[in-house]
Amino acid sequence: MISLQLIVLLVVSLLLGAAAGYLYRKTLGTKAADQAEARAEKMIAEAKAKQQEIQQETKNETQKLLLEAKEKSMTVMEEAKREEQAMRRDLQDQQRRLENREAMFDKKLLEVEDKKTKLEERTKEMETLRATIEALKEEEVAKLQNIAGLTREEAQERLMKEIEQDSQEALTNRLRKLDEVTEEELEVKSRKILSLAMTRFASSVSTDTTTTSVELPNDEMKGRIIGKEGRNIKAIEMLTGTEIIVDDTPQAITISGFSPIRRQVAKRALEALIKDGRIHPARVEEAITDAKKALALDLRKAGEDALYQLGLPVSSIDPKLVSILGRMKYRTSYGQNALQHSIEVGTIAGMVAEELGADVFVCKKGGLFHDIGKAVDHDMQGAHPEIGYNIMKKFGFPEELCYQSIAHHEDRPRTIEGAIVKAADAISGARPGARKQSLEQFIQRMEELERTASSFDGVEKAYAIQAGREIRVFVQPQKIDDLTAYRLAKEVANKIEAELSYPGEIRITVIRETRVIEYAR
Repeated sequence: MISLQLIVLLVVSLLLGAAAGYLYRKTLGTKAADQAEARAEKMIAEAKAKQQEIQQETKNETQKLLLEAKEKSMTVMEEAKREEQAMRRDLQDQQRRLENREAMFDKKLLEVEDKKTKLEERTKEMETLRATIEALKEEEVAKLQNIAGLTREEAQERLMKEIEQDSQEALTNRLRKLDEVTEEELEVKSRKILSLAMTRFASSVSTDTTTTSVELPNDEMKGRIIGKEGRNIKAIEMLTGTEIIVDDTPQAITISGFSPIRRQVAKRALEALIKDGRIHPARVEEAITDAKKALALDLRKAGEDALYQLGLPVSSIDPKLVSILGRMKYRTSYGQNALQHSIEVGTIAGMVAEELGADVFVCKKGGLFHDIGKAVDHDMQGAHPEIGYNIMKKFGFPEELCYQSIAHHEDRPRTIEGAIVKAADAISGARPGARKQSLEQFIQRMEELERTASSFDGVEKAYAIQAGREIRVFVQPQKIDDLTAYRLAKEVANKIEAELSYPGEIRITVIRETRVIEYAR
């Protein structure tokens, strides 16, 4: 009995324990589910917040991009508007030029029509005159047959002689009047074209001199330039062919010489020596060599500037010829700068060619190069027109351009372009103050002195200095010895006396220098 009770109690305990365990596990599951649900809700809330944050950032970024796009579109629209305005201005300018050109063409067309009308009127007058002559002829034939009883052939021959004489006189008078009218019209028109070209072109007037000044930092520099026993200044004068004048002028020395190129070389060399501070014969030679190289670059730039000024392509011209053209910057013609004169001639010739309908390119280029022979006439024999013609031929210029070098010295040029260049050359040279006769004569006399002294065998170079009162002759020491140098000086003096005319006396100085160089290693 007790066992049964224990068994029942045990079974009941087991059932109660199972029920309690079930209830405990159920309670734990419900709590975990609640916690999981809470965590899920929290994650959902965080996700929603994150989503809202991303949406807000996206919205801000979108607004920023829209604002930038709007600003860029405004910038593009403004640029497009500016380009449109610029294009409109260009179109307006083109339209204005076209209108001006059309007006010019209309004017010329009216002139042609007016000439055509005058020609038709003159033709009608000639026809009327011819009809009158025929009527008189018939009348004379009838009179002669009735009065003289001549045959028709005899009367016709006699009448023809009388009519021929009368008609020739009438036609001669008529042609003379027409020629006078035509010449007057041509003169008026030519004056109008030339005045128009001259009013469109303006140029400064300046006369080149034969001296150049160099500023010094102090007067002590004069002694350094002269050097010990005058070695430095003698080296400068010998290598440049100029005369260095050191006087009482404060902080300045003067370079004298008729050749602007030599003066420019001497000036640049002196400025470099003064800046460097080292002044001795070896440094003088180096400075002069550098100055010549720098001047060569300056000559080429001057030639290129002249071509650009006239709107001519630089690439189509040989660089050597451009440098030769630039040499005219340091060449004068009757005191007028040769390069500036050539630019003036090219400009005026181009303007006149536009008015006359001639070849503007040939006139501009021919005017610029018409005096190219003057750039090298110091080194070559002959007149500058022939020298210029040969130079232009050598560099491949066509015949019509080469001819411009000769045309401006011909009485009657063969082409209209040649006549235009000749007229432009006369206009440029005839401007008040453009040229000075005495300076050109002086330079020619200096050149003749140098050519005369350089004509002897063994002479390396010769420089005329002191306004032609002295000529220094540098000889080759291997050809001329000391004894021959005395004889050479006498021969140069005799030749100058025989061939040249000059005031006063000229001092001939023959310089013979032997230089031996060796290196210690």
